Amino acid sequence: MAGPVISARELSLVFQTADGPVHALSKVNLEVEDGGFVSFIGPSGCGKTTLLRVIADLETGTSGTISVNGMSPQEARLNRAYGYVFQAPALYPWRTVEQNVGLPLEIMGLDRAPERIARNLEMVNLSGFEKKFPWQLSGGMQQRVSIARALAFDPKLLLMDEPFGALDEIVRDKLNQQLLELWDRTKKTVVFVTHSIPEAVFLSTRIVVMSPRPGRIIDVIETNFPRNRTLDIRETPEFLAIAHRVREGLKAGHSYED
Repeated sequence: MAGPVISARELSLVFQTADGPVHALSKVNLEVEDGGFVSFIGPSGCGKTTLLRVIADLETGTSGTISVNGMSPQEARLNRAYGYVFQAPALYPWRTVEQNVGLPLEIMGLDRAPERIARNLEMVNLSGFEKKFPWQLSGGMQQRVSIARALAFDPKLLLMDEPFGALDEIVRDKLNQQLLELWDRTKKTVVFVTHSIPEAVFLSTRIVVMSPRPGRIIDVIETNFPRNRTLDIRETPEFLAIAHRVREGLKAGHSYED
């Protein structure tokens, strides 16, 4: 049996600042299995994004260990093991949609065949928009372009840092549904950061509840919803029970204190 895609053991991270040390992560122990959809949820400043950045080799832990696909985060980055979707689409306005999606391929010196780009755009329901510029698209469409870009070189792991946080609820619901369909279709492993309890419960196979700084994991909640779930599931007793457990975990972690 293959090992976990991500494995963290006693992982801590301390930032040194002019005002003294800031303990961003404290003794995080976590495993993410192949093909799972794992959400990190917690209050602002709890270390959700920091943990995602450590996985992506954008930050380095102070102590403990972490591996990605059996490699160090640096080796995983160099081996193109993951795609990263930021909070904002971060598209180049002077490049067309297809040019934005193809940018990682250019940087990596990989084949920029139009068929590859078209396939990625089709996966996010943007076929026919290849020649458009970002300013011609809605916010939700721009974020779908950024997802297609992250998938451009077909990574096994997709890291997503609150990609829908700035969107209105109607658009967010639609993109949540489309993301689940994409996850089911590609069988990729997804690690997703969110502030939204309904979003975390709807999307995830596992929900990692984190405390305020120093960031600690205070609960890991398994869900057993079908992969092809729809938004209607949010009205079921099972969904509401898991949402309640997440909310209670956040309260226990003092997430509502200043």
